[in-house]
Amino acid sequence: MSDSLIALEHPTELQHHFADMEQQKSTSTFGMWLFLGTEIMFFGGMFAAYLIYRRWYYNEFALGSRSINIWLGTINTMVLICSSLTVALGVRAAQMGKRKLLVTLLLITMVFGVAFLGIKGVEWYQKYEEHHVPGSSFNASDLVSVGQKYGVHINQAHSQIYFSLYFALTGLHALHMVVGLGIFTVLTYFAWKGKYTPEYHTPIEIGGLYWHFVDIVWIYLFPLLYLIDRKPFH
Repeated sequence: MSDSLIALEHPTELQHHFADMEQQKSTSTFGMWLFLGTEIMFFGGMFAAYLIYRRWYYNEFALGSRSINIWLGTINTMVLICSSLTVALGVRAAQMGKRKLLVTLLLITMVFGVAFLGIKGVEWYQKYEEHHVPGSSFNASDLVSVGQKYGVHINQAHSQIYFSLYFALTGLHALHMVVGLGIFTVLTYFAWKGKYTPEYHTPIEIGGLYWHFVDIVWIYLFPLLYLIDRKPFH
């Protein structure tokens, strides 16, 4: 059999343990969904911990939430929504074989990701200046004063629990964003090299699934950390 016939029967992108490209794509997609399922359980446990402690220490969690810069959180939410759009458009560009457009959209997505981390860094620095970072230097006296204004008692130890969960949740989300940026760096390189075609673009779709998951997690984090306790005390 000639080399050309072998190439037609076995595309270079097809791994040897798969029967055809469709089986390879289905298996890869299933593997990513399985991984995202474990991630959902991981974040779900932290969400449950947050809600339980919030019920126990409502006043401290309410004032802690109100101390976070809601405008930075809102801007970051818009940034991630826009990044999901560019990812979806990037997948479409890969399906249509538009290499330059695909590379451009992947780069724009990465810019959004870096912008998100930059804004989050500003927000964390604000909490550092306010001494709201859990540890030996933690001080929530400003929240105690606000609580006295509303006639509610604020326990600093309970406030530290809120900020511990805040930094744990947003920190883990930021770590996932860093991983996503690493994945998209690799995808952009191979897209620039012309690796992806209308017949083979599974890595773009798989990377897009991961990015959308990270965005969806933030869609839950935003109201949970920034909005749920914004109402005034009675």
